[in-house]
Amino acid sequence: MRTKHVRRAFKFRFYPTDAQAAVLSRTFGCVRKVYNLALQARTEAWYQRQERINYVQTSALLTEWKKSDDFAYLAEVSSVPLQQTLRHLQAAFVNFWEGRAKYPRFKANKKSRASAEYTRSAFRWRNGRLTLAMMDQPLDIVWSRPLPEDAEPSTVTVSRDPAGRWFVSLLVEDPTVQPMTDSAHEAIALDAGLTSLVTLSTGEKITNPRHERRDRECLARAQREMARKEEGSKNWDKARTRVARIHARITDRRRDHLHKLTTRLVRETQTIVIEDLNVRGMLKNRSLARAISDAAWRELRSMLDYKCHWYGRQLVVVDQWYPSSRTCSDCGHYLGKLSLGVRAWACPACGTLHDRDVNAAKNLLAVGQTVIACGAGVRPQRDASRTRQPAAKQEAKQATAGQFSPEK
Repeated sequence: MRTKHVRRAFKFRFYPTDAQAAVLSRTFGCVRKVYNLALQARTEAWYQRQERINYVQTSALLTEWKKSDDFAYLAEVSSVPLQQTLRHLQAAFVNFWEGRAKYPRFKANKKSRASAEYTRSAFRWRNGRLTLAMMDQPLDIVWSRPLPEDAEPSTVTVSRDPAGRWFVSLLVEDPTVQPMTDSAHEAIALDAGLTSLVTLSTGEKITNPRHERRDRECLARAQREMARKEEGSKNWDKARTRVARIHARITDRRRDHLHKLTTRLVRETQTIVIEDLNVRGMLKNRSLARAISDAAWRELRSMLDYKCHWYGRQLVVVDQWYPSSRTCSDCGHYLGKLSLGVRAWACPACGTLHDRDVNAAKNLLAVGQTVIACGAGVRPQRDASRTRQPAAKQEAKQATAGQFSPEK
């Protein structure tokens, strides 16, 4: 019996020939067109006839579109990426019906991600060389890291970023991903911030690299150059590519730093406690939105989520309304108000001087250990008027507080 391993995506950069780039560009356009046509058909069917259309019916519509004169070009590319985009649309509707996402939106040419997904029937994998459907030559891939031994890709996703770089992602089973042994730290808590990216309950502070701020002047100069060009011209397109390259450099540096940080935390700790931050709500603060986006707290949590799942660690997520910064970690005294500018405060009950971030991390750790021990909600019973929420909403949050992160 074959052992089931973790399915993991390995992403590599590749350099297509002119013919391969033309085929892939046409495929990207057809994938976007089919997605939009199917979304329009499903939307019209519901609002005009109160009828739900599923994947099977949209697949039949795709066959009709290929036979029509207006969309005959859809038959010039591989059919597998077109079928896959219909499956992605079906998954988007399922997420919408189950309340996990908003209603699917149309894919715009300038804003949507240029990508196409190929299943096993649409590519050939031989001796470590990948050849896609409708192509005669294998892709010139830069193997920046080795694949697992005897890896056989089940899905291949080709994409092009706004900077013009081409990437291929291979989904394979990785037998090297196994639960880790017991670590040095039994449990640790993280308090996310801006000056320090995270503050650990041990007192250690991880400095925020502020990748966007480092390249802000260079980015602003490139954006001014683009603004001076006529939109749609060749010079404008060159200037737009320069701006996109700066954004890509910022993103790559940020992701690399987060990967190194989260991997270290998962290796060293058995249980990690974090706070369930409402990042989308925080981004409405116009004074801090840029810094919060640069810190990438949501991506930090996502990495911790799947890495803990991979390596047999435990991730505890504490309710966002728990007052970790305003509660004394020594005596439990609750401080009514504490502005963001106050980075240290003395407890009026016991006199202990607290660093705001370290104190919050210690409180999160205590709460996380309580969740592990008894599995109960972690938010204390407080008057609903103090949080400016209706009592029913407060009770709902108390009931869902302290839950573990969902499996991926």
